Amino acid sequence: MIYRLILISLFISGFVHAQKPDTFLEKDENLKLSLKAHISAIEIDSAYLQLLTDKGLYKKMQSDVHRDSYIELEREVTEKVLRKRLAEIDKRTPINIGYNKNLASVINYYLSKDEAYFQRIFSLGDFYFPMIESALVKRSLPLELKYLAVVESALNPQAKSHAGAVGLWQFMYQTGKAYGLAVNSYQDERMQPELATAAAAEYLEDLYRIFDDWNLALAAYNSGPGNVNKAIRRSGGNTDFWDIKYFLPRETSGYVPSFLAILYLFEFADEHGIEYRKPPVFRYATDTVQIKRSLDMTKLAESLSVEKEMIEYLNPSYYKGVIPFYDHKKQYIRLPIRAAGSFVSNEEKIYYYAAVEKKKKEKKTRDQPIVYRVKRGDFLGKIANKFSVRVHEIKRWNGLRSSRLAIGQRLIIRKNDKGSIASDQREYIVQYGDSLWTIARKFPGVSVKDIKRANNLSNASIKPGMRLKIKS
Repeated sequence: MIYRLILISLFISGFVHAQKPDTFLEKDENLKLSLKAHISAIEIDSAYLQLLTDKGLYKKMQSDVHRDSYIELEREVTEKVLRKRLAEIDKRTPINIGYNKNLASVINYYLSKDEAYFQRIFSLGDFYFPMIESALVKRSLPLELKYLAVVESALNPQAKSHAGAVGLWQFMYQTGKAYGLAVNSYQDERMQPELATAAAAEYLEDLYRIFDDWNLALAAYNSGPGNVNKAIRRSGGNTDFWDIKYFLPRETSGYVPSFLAILYLFEFADEHGIEYRKPPVFRYATDTVQIKRSLDMTKLAESLSVEKEMIEYLNPSYYKGVIPFYDHKKQYIRLPIRAAGSFVSNEEKIYYYAAVEKKKKEKKTRDQPIVYRVKRGDFLGKIANKFSVRVHEIKRWNGLRSSRLAIGQRLIIRKNDKGSIASDQREYIVQYGDSLWTIARKFPGVSVKDIKRANNLSNASIKPGMRLKIKS
């Protein structure tokens, strides 16, 4: 099987040319208000959003797929009706979904479940199926394969299995990598719905080429081609799923029947009276925009008057609350269509606001005192050098009357105290074995010449205990 890299083209909406930030904006609040004026607030039903992103739904689905038995459950639909309906589906799909008692028991099991269970899944289907269908059409694959994402993840793009499979299509790391899905510290493309769906469509196409049967291809998607080939050999060469079912791993033997049962349930939802609530935002009512700088999701949400939960919902592949920017790779975010228009119209202002807020956050972090625990071999001069502060400041911050320290003693270090040195000037106390060259190496961007000039040194002669000014 030849693995190919996935190439996905995402289009940016052509709303309005981005404007440069107003140079006269003095207050951040003015900037926030000006941004809000460009977009009316999108009211999101947070309770409903929580329902759609309920991780418990994935766990319930996995429990159902991996059941040992469905036979003893009471029938919800008669054999005659079921035979007729399955025959109707079979006529319009290349996936074999003929009637048998095993499949009938699985279908009746799912029909016996709490209606709310499938109401949530159907709501998610309205959101994700158009995108999945588009990817399947591109490869001329059966549209009914969209229901496989229900079995795999209950349509939760952030679903994670105990084995390490991730996303709508539950890719393991190595399989995802083979199909072009990258993973790094800020993003997991296995959780990016478009990219993962394109990869899954390609993988399913490759599996069908191997087995020339969709039920076997689906079994291989779950447990790997090797296990399916092994089951075929153990069954005496049979190539019908129902003949090799009991030679497959236990979870796979229930996997394909669950897929076919879900397929039936979606196709005949009206006949079973399953009603559900539409999602707050349909995927076709969203758009992607390319970013030029890293963005914090919280600040982006504030800028666009959109719930942060909605931005997270539309961009599940990003974690740590950050949308990263890469020089070597285009990066996109998905937004409700009105918010996307506002982003394009005010892009530079949004970056400016994000930068201002980032500086505030960094300053607040710097202003927090550091608690340092004294280690063996420490003395005040050494600790002062470590944090680029003065010995007398450490003594003042900690109420020390002498320079004696005890191992394990906690010291407060306030790097931005009014009494500390300016940010562009530091002080270094010369230690035994130091030279101007070794000292310069400790401060990026500082040369020996810089140190000599800042301290009026005519030569490189220094002594332990000497205080040197370090200017960058």
